[in-house]
Amino acid sequence: MLEESFSELELTRFEKLQEMKAKGINPYPIQAEQTHTSKTAIDAFLHAETDGTDTPIQVTLAGRIRALRPMGKIAFAHIDDRDGRIQLFFRVNDLGPEKMEELDAYYDLGDFIQASGYMFRTKRGEVTLYVEDFKMLAKALRPLPAAKDEIVDGTIVRHATLNDPETRYRQRYVDLAVNPDIQEIFKLRAATLRSLRNYLDDHDFIEVETPILQPIYGGAAARPFVTHHNQLHQDLFLRISFELYLKRLLVGGLERVYEIGRDFRNEGVSFKHNPEFTQLEFYWAYADYKDIMDMTEQMIAYAANQVLGTTKITFNDQEIDLAPPWNRMELRDAILEMTGIDIAENQTAEDLAAAMNTKNLKTKPGATWGKLIDGLIGDYLEPNCIQPTILYDYPRDISPLAKSKPGNPAIVERFEAFVGGMELCNAFSELNDPLDQEQRFLEMGRAYEDNDEEKHPMDDDYLNALSYGMPPAGGFGIGVDRLLMLFSGRRSIREVILFPHLRTQTEEE
Repeated sequence: MLEESFSELELTRFEKLQEMKAKGINPYPIQAEQTHTSKTAIDAFLHAETDGTDTPIQVTLAGRIRALRPMGKIAFAHIDDRDGRIQLFFRVNDLGPEKMEELDAYYDLGDFIQASGYMFRTKRGEVTLYVEDFKMLAKALRPLPAAKDEIVDGTIVRHATLNDPETRYRQRYVDLAVNPDIQEIFKLRAATLRSLRNYLDDHDFIEVETPILQPIYGGAAARPFVTHHNQLHQDLFLRISFELYLKRLLVGGLERVYEIGRDFRNEGVSFKHNPEFTQLEFYWAYADYKDIMDMTEQMIAYAANQVLGTTKITFNDQEIDLAPPWNRMELRDAILEMTGIDIAENQTAEDLAAAMNTKNLKTKPGATWGKLIDGLIGDYLEPNCIQPTILYDYPRDISPLAKSKPGNPAIVERFEAFVGGMELCNAFSELNDPLDQEQRFLEMGRAYEDNDEEKHPMDDDYLNALSYGMPPAGGFGIGVDRLLMLFSGRRSIREVILFPHLRTQTEEE
């Protein structure tokens, strides 16, 4: 039972709850009223004050008690709502002894209160609600964590704080309740998603929804989560990408489509990886990867301006400018510059591994040529791409859905963009030749072990769709959570996901 987990302090609150019920006071009433928020109430008072209006500004406010100062026949409180904080003033002469005793006996920090009255300005100049009536909206049985002292009008007031990251992520509801800056991150997140949608909508893209449960996973190099449909006796996969379904829509004649939603990858957890994350993908008929490069720069800069009011951000103590044009480098040149290895002169896995070993660079035994190059990118290029950088022209064997470059079948028209030392997005000119695509799937099946996350399964229905004809197109995918990390200056993806995945706690912990 919940009661059995209560501490001594929480049991005291529980006893208050029981006493309220015994006296006929409902601690969780069915209805609540709120005519104004803290901001609109203050604004209305200031407007009347400026106009010289004597008519009292009557309001009903609702919010969480964040400070409470009983002072005998009077009391002060501060409550928070979605717009901010406001002071309440209680006076026994107006409320009567019984209501003041109720306030003193039953109300604690964290409780939700409804208060009605009129706005006035205290002698110290603070715009305040003069309370004429109040009631409990929700009794908080657990107190908000740890407190810090703050001087308010010469009086010490205690406020809740929460700093431990593990507790903050596991109990995000408490984190949001006591850390206003965390609320701002998720307001920023909503604004960012809105700006991305606005940009794509303004460029004639339509938003669509594709299946989350898929009979065949595909569209990315990742290990999927597997589930089972009991009635159909069918294994299904949580999607790792929207790509193959969105490109089916290009076949059907929807020339500009995008989707924003969750992807799921059964992979490691790190400061930039979470098993479920938010992805934006768009596909643009009759465009190629160069068009997508331009659009990437413009869209990210647009979002930054809309959300932050500037394209300049600070991330990991580095000032970064997201304004176009971004630095662009052919992948071969970037690797040569950073490591001294020319991948064009080492075109087999054996030769490239030998070249890497001579320079004491990390290699993975049995890795393909493309995967060795991918390792070079992750280990030696990505961490050094602080300012926005586009690396383009990637190995074919790690890009099974991208078009080969004319005259060089080993390289495809693909790019990745990096900002702040991490990969932000991935894009390419889409492969629309069904025979070539089938061959790529077959090659992937032969080149990788069954448990290799790079292995791409054969999707016969997707090949069937391509057989009906898909227009040449450019495709793009961006991790929205990583974009939020950049916009908010947070170094962990857990900071920008409301409920990040965490290891199950044990009793020993």
